Formats: sequence, structure tokens, C-alpha cells
Amino acid sequence: MWLNELYHTLDPIALAVGPLTIRWYGIAYLLGFVAAGVVMHRVARHWHIDVSVDDVFTLMTGLACGVIVGGRLGYVLFYGKGYYLAHPLSILMLSEGGMSFHGGLVGAVVGTYLANRSLDLSFATVADLIAIGAPIGLCLGRCANFVNGELWGKETTLPWGVMFDDTGGGAVYRHPSQLYEALLEGVVLFCVQYALSRRLPPRPQGTFVGTFLVFYGCVRFLIEFVRLPDAHMGYLAWDWLTMGQVLSLPLIVLGIALLAFSARRNEPQR
Repeated sequence: MWLNELYHTLDPIALAVGPLTIRWYGIAYLLGFVAAGVVMHRVARHWHIDVSVDDVFTLMTGLACGVIVGGRLGYVLFYGKGYYLAHPLSILMLSEGGMSFHGGLVGAVVGTYLANRSLDLSFATVADLIAIGAPIGLCLGRCANFVNGELWGKETTLPWGVMFDDTGGGAVYRHPSQLYEALLEGVVLFCVQYALSRRLPPRPQGTFVGTFLVFYGCVRFLIEFVRLPDAHMGYLAWDWLTMGQVLSLPLIVLGIALLAFSARRNEPQR
């Protein structure tokens, strides 16, 4: 179990100086936003769209705030099961963990929209540009989940199984479902999006957001079959349906509708 040996050499804390502790999870978020900004700027130049470095900084600031606030509130609403009603101050304790992708997605849309109001850019094009770079952040975030030993998978006998700490299920090897998601939601999705972005003239507005939603929703739905649900949530029905799957189905439907609308409207990137 070579991956298991690697996991046990990793430390979630990247740097500790006195009371200051920097975790790989926080670094992953930071690098994800920076990478998304770089990709956004490069693709915009390839499309011959005038997006300045200052514009990118403004949009990434709004995006980051939206992701963090939305991700936390999404976790509280979707996965809290009443805990945060009894402990409202815990909502602010980001160091305790608990972020929802689906809530972060809503927050990203709101945060980017508000930031874009001060810029002379098409929001639909901005959303497409962000959708191209976003998988890099997903990849880094899932790798950080692996380092933290959280969101592990079901038992497995495959040679890359990992014996995570504090699983509550005894000394068993489990699917490194975090890395499955890092590969599919991150690396593969980014390659698909970036390859699609190379065509000139660019594909119509909405193409990349639609592709992102469909691809992510399908991958997340399928990977939930080898990933354990949050211990306090369990399965919602039929001993296999999870909250992650319930939240992913609307993304798939919305993505398909957006792709159809994009193809029919055929609005150019601008």
C-alpha cells in the first residue's frame, strides 16, 4: 500500500512559528485563487478580450470572499443538522473545518457578480473564464483534504488503499476518494476546459460554465459511491443516496440546460 506510506509521512501543518500555524489547506485555497486568476488572464488574452491584471485581482477578491462565505454557510445549512442552531458561534470557527462545494459555488457566483459590477466586463464571459481555471483550485483543495485525512472513502483491497486516522472503523484500508476527485474534478476537467478554450473564435457564452456543472455534477455523483458520507449525516435513502448526490443532481440539470441555451443563443464572448 504505497499510497498509505506516503499519507503517513504528510503533515497537515505546513509551517508553525509560535502561535502562528499555516496549514496546507489554507495554502491550497490561496494557490487555487491565484492559479484561477492566471488562467483567466491568459485565456482572455487568447480570446482578445481586454481584461487587465487589476480586473482579475478585483474579480478574484470577490470570488474568494464568495467561496469562503458561501462554502461555510452551505456546510452549516446542508450538513449542520441543527448543530449550529445550538452553537451559532461555531459558524465562525473556520479552523474547525466544514466547507460545502455547492454552497461555495453559489457564493462564488454572488461574489463575482458583485465584484464585476464595478468593471466594464460581460458577466457571462467572466463566469466562463473562471470556470476554465476553477478546476485547479478543486484539485488543490482535494489534495489538501487528503493531507488532512478527511472525506475518506469506503473499504478497499486495491493496492492504493490508505489507512486513515480517526475513521472510527478500525484499521482498514480505504479508497483515497479525495485523490479520485482531485484527478477527475481537477486535472481532467481542467484539461477539457482548457482544450475547449483554445478555439478561435471562442465558443459561445455559457459553454464553459455549462460544461463545468455537468462534468463536476456527474463525477461527484459517481464518486459518492466509494466515498463515505459525513458520519453525522449518513445516507439519506436506500443505503446509498448521500447529500452530495442530492446537491449534484441540480447541477447536472442546470448545466445541460445552460449548454442547450448557449448553443441556441450563440452569444459571442466579449
